[in-house]
Amino acid sequence: MIRRALVLAVLAATVPAAFLAAPAGAASTRTLHGTFKITAGSCATSSVTGSWFRMVYPGGSVANGKFFDNPDSECTTDKSYTLIVPGTQGGLVTGTYQPVPSPAFNSQGGALANGIIQPQSFTGIDFSISTNKVDPQSDQKVPAPSIKQSGGNLTGQVTAISAAWNKLYFNQGSPKPGGSTPGLTEKLSGTYYAKTGAYTLTWASAIVGGPFNGFTGVWHLEGTFARKR
Repeated sequence: MIRRALVLAVLAATVPAAFLAAPAGAASTRTLHGTFKITAGSCATSSVTGSWFRMVYPGGSVANGKFFDNPDSECTTDKSYTLIVPGTQGGLVTGTYQPVPSPAFNSQGGALANGIIQPQSFTGIDFSISTNKVDPQSDQKVPAPSIKQSGGNLTGQVTAISAAWNKLYFNQGSPKPGGSTPGLTEKLSGTYYAKTGAYTLTWASAIVGGPFNGFTGVWHLEGTFARKR
């Protein structure tokens, strides 16, 4: 016991405390700056692959629904999935904003933002997303998207994400502006494979106000992360 105590004392005097405190194999956390390039959604197989959006009815759950059917969905066997197609900038960029364009809508009320994703038809009207320094719905300043990697896991915040549809805006970030997580809002989580850059990102965001008040948007993005050079 005395010999062991002496060894520990020597180590404490010669090895930095931070090194001794870190468990063996502990993963460091780092912020990923770049573009989360989106792989387009597909219904070509029996299960939906790639990136998609769903909407949960009030009183439902993120895991089990009930999910809202989009009559314009390409997924004939399950129209609750609206497929996501990458926009002109390839996907979601962290550390900066991909703002709503001007004009934001066409004459039919369809969204025109096409940087993150291409506008997709939702109940006959195109919807899309953008990230903005000032959230168009709440008029609050919000931070740019930030995503962190720790080993094979991803965490972070996408508060600035705003969906546009029928000349209306719906915040679809997590957490919400101001940091709240109302209703079924779920924090962003995901996976990351550093060797290839392959990732998945998932979050849920309650819809507050407007014709879909009380519904919840569920988002799933996947693809390859491209680091900013």
